[in-house]
Amino acid sequence: MERRFGRWCVPLLLCLIGLSGCQLFRDPARPADRRVNRDAPVRPAPVVPAGVTETERARRLAAQGDDSAALAAFERAIAVNPELTVAYLGAADIYQRQGDYDRAERRYGQAAALEPGNFDAQYGHGLSLHFLNRLAEAVRAYLRALAIRPNDFDTNLNLATAYLQLGEPRQAQVYAVRAVRLNTRSGPARANLGAVYAALGDHASAVAEYQQASELMELSPPLLLNWADSLSREGRHAEAINTLEEVIRSEPSAVALERLGAARFRMRQYEKAEQAFSEALRLDGNHYPAMNGLAVCLLNRYEWSQATDLQSRDEAIRLLRRSLQIEPRQTPIVELVRRYG
Repeated sequence: MERRFGRWCVPLLLCLIGLSGCQLFRDPARPADRRVNRDAPVRPAPVVPAGVTETERARRLAAQGDDSAALAAFERAIAVNPELTVAYLGAADIYQRQGDYDRAERRYGQAAALEPGNFDAQYGHGLSLHFLNRLAEAVRAYLRALAIRPNDFDTNLNLATAYLQLGEPRQAQVYAVRAVRLNTRSGPARANLGAVYAALGDHASAVAEYQQASELMELSPPLLLNWADSLSREGRHAEAINTLEEVIRSEPSAVALERLGAARFRMRQYEKAEQAFSEALRLDGNHYPAMNGLAVCLLNRYEWSQATDLQSRDEAIRLLRRSLQIEPRQTPIVELVRRYG
């Protein structure tokens, strides 16, 4: 059966790894809001010949762009024949386009139950579950889809993404690698594989994938942040700094500035590191990795003063305690407070 909805893919999941550890964007991005353009010309009423079935009427209405009438027709077809898989799929596709993922999930799930061997139903069900952040269920649905069509690019890519969101990069790797093999020119697939390698600690491979992704897709702050992190972990701090400065020029954020501070600290550019951490906290006063970075800079000042700069020490301890209030599970920070507090 030919797929009846657009080839939607869950947007790329990029693992952002900083002083605070691996942080994933866990919610797939939603489609852009579809706002009514009141100045647009009025579309003529769709014309559907008499005598066609309700399902065929719904298909023609959908093809003419009248989703509302098409949805009503698909739902009438379901009421007349509750075992009509194509009607469930048609309704689910429209709900998905409208961003109504709860109803889409229900209709795709019913289609999959009626026809377990239907790839469109299984993939659509997995995708709607993914948008609802029901990740374990999405994984199972994607696996059912792959049992039907093992070499489907979108399903492999989305399954890798879901596993990565679940914190299971080893399971994600198989499908991320397969997605790249299926489409070597896909920037998102390359970047996704880079994120998997980074989560596995193979930053050399991650850098290679991010490099290729950058040549195949528009550079985005998440991609650049990941790339910079893996560069830094490979000891390529100067390259990481250049990449982070590019991010900050286009979209300054506490995350990017904190990582810039960390890279400058590793390059022993301590004053510039302190400035970056401070700027991160000006953007987000609760960004605890930047608190930790700034506190370490201040403790360095205290040590260099031969333990006479008590003001720097006290401010560092205040920052570390505030950091622990936000995220208590930081054993190294607890030890610093015990040592200097």
